[in-house]
Amino acid sequence: MPKLRIVHCFRAPLGGLFRHVIDLAGEQAKRGHDVGIICDSTTGGAMEQAQLDEAAKVCTLGVGRVAMSRMPGLGDFQSARTVSGHLKKIRPDIVHGHGAKGGLYARMFPVISHDGKPAATAYTPHGGSLNYKPGTFISRIFMVVERMLEKRTGVLLFESAYGRDVYFARVCRPKCEVRVVHNGVRDSDFDDIPLDDDATDLMFIGELRWAKGIDVLIAALKELYRQNGDCPSITIVGGGPDVDTLKEQAVPLADRIRFVGPEPARRAFARGYGVVIPSRAESLPYVILEAAALARPLITTDVGGIHEIFGPDRDWLIPADDVEALASRIADLDADSGPWMSLGERLRKRAKDGFSISTMTDGVLEGYSAARARR
Repeated sequence: MPKLRIVHCFRAPLGGLFRHVIDLAGEQAKRGHDVGIICDSTTGGAMEQAQLDEAAKVCTLGVGRVAMSRMPGLGDFQSARTVSGHLKKIRPDIVHGHGAKGGLYARMFPVISHDGKPAATAYTPHGGSLNYKPGTFISRIFMVVERMLEKRTGVLLFESAYGRDVYFARVCRPKCEVRVVHNGVRDSDFDDIPLDDDATDLMFIGELRWAKGIDVLIAALKELYRQNGDCPSITIVGGGPDVDTLKEQAVPLADRIRFVGPEPARRAFARGYGVVIPSRAESLPYVILEAAALARPLITTDVGGIHEIFGPDRDWLIPADDVEALASRIADLDADSGPWMSLGERLRKRAKDGFSISTMTDGVLEGYSAARARR
């Protein structure tokens, strides 16, 4: 493959989308491509800035930050113009938008590459606008915009077959190239993480918002306490808009539920033994792959593309928003971890065999080539 000039555009340097871009950009740079990043300047703290600073060491096209609002607004046009001006100076071969806002800014205005031809555009939704409840006003607006932007898209890169099928059903049957490229984990993700001396029975890591189902998790622990006079302890790692509400909900179990704020995933996994991810909506979450790589006992829901990771073990998944089902699974793990450890070993093998950064990068670069051929 010829050396490419690739710019990744996304909004928030947070969560799985951020990890995806950092890993993908790093591997592309390792393979000799010139890579750049453009993201929001108003989101993220010191931990995220440190990751961007590290990425800047290999991003020969630079790391640019532009103010980007989370929800649509009048400021989007100016922000998109600013991003477009930055791209015109770089003259990339590929503009890869991630998430709804990154996909908008990457495709709103055409960009000419250094060879004088239009830059090829790639778009990975990462859930994004597809996560909004169908039929709502905001969802209808997003779907109209997605249909318009498909005409400016060279390749759609879905991180799960689930995401592809939702796009087909709710947006359109696209005329551009379409690929499913699963997220991948690093070799280092398979290195064991010793538990802290004060590790809890369980742990959760993620953004503290409605879609992650932490309220359901707390309700399940309350139900177990009501039944037995006790329940497993848990550490909840993360920050977000619902943190105060969740802490208030957890007050009756203050000695069993610990909130510690945002932390790097490998630090967080030292805080608890079993992993509980009770999400209401997901695409193909990294935290599931990371837990699988560690062979940790894993309780999670059958949403998004999670079943694509579990494969033949899909029956271990539970319905979302089901307090009783979640409480039952937690009690089952607490009573006998043996079967859960066996499940963890199977998931670990599946992650190693089918979800690597190398395979992910191969798939993305092949998508780029197909989009460039169709310019």
